[in-house]
Amino acid sequence: LTYTLDADELSIREINKRLKQLSRTGAEIHIVNSRARHNIIVGLLDRCKITVQGSVGYYSASVSDGPEVIIEGNAGWALGENLMSGTVSVTRDAGASLAAGMRGGSVYVGGSAGARAGISMKGGTLLVRGNTGFLTGFMMQKGRIIVLGDVGESVGDSMYEGTIYVAGNIGSLGSDAKEEEAS
Repeated sequence: LTYTLDADELSIREINKRLKQLSRTGAEIHIVNSRARHNIIVGLLDRCKITVQGSVGYYSASVSDGPEVIIEGNAGWALGENLMSGTVSVTRDAGASLAAGMRGGSVYVGGSAGARAGISMKGGTLLVRGNTGFLTGFMMQKGRIIVLGDVGESVGDSMYEGTIYVAGNIGSLGSDAKEEEAS
């Protein structure tokens, strides 16, 4: 089953309520006219596929356990916050605090991400095709961050565990971070 939701015709609360109902059926859901709305696609606990045709705002595709979310555009701050399982993909850029507190699953960014990508990660994988800003991996506890471009200042600051792979240049290492050759 495939459903299309026109976000232009619904409030944020109505969008999320409808998504929860449809996700329980395992449906494939397309969201059109997203208008970079904040707080959409949150609190989903079922496996389903959601494609957003356009950009999303702050805290989108967050606090969820299971969905596959594809955003055909950009994402604001805190995309994929507290993701438990599932995947979140954004084709372009993501704002600050990407995948904050993520516990499992995967978050992929086709462009670059802002500051504090992977802050307080507790598991899962974050992959950024472009660059990330300062404090990438700040207070990281577990998981894996892969940046195919450059990272800003203080990468891995106050890290407990986890691994950060950087293909490009490192602005500087934060306290508790150490640089090693990839094996």
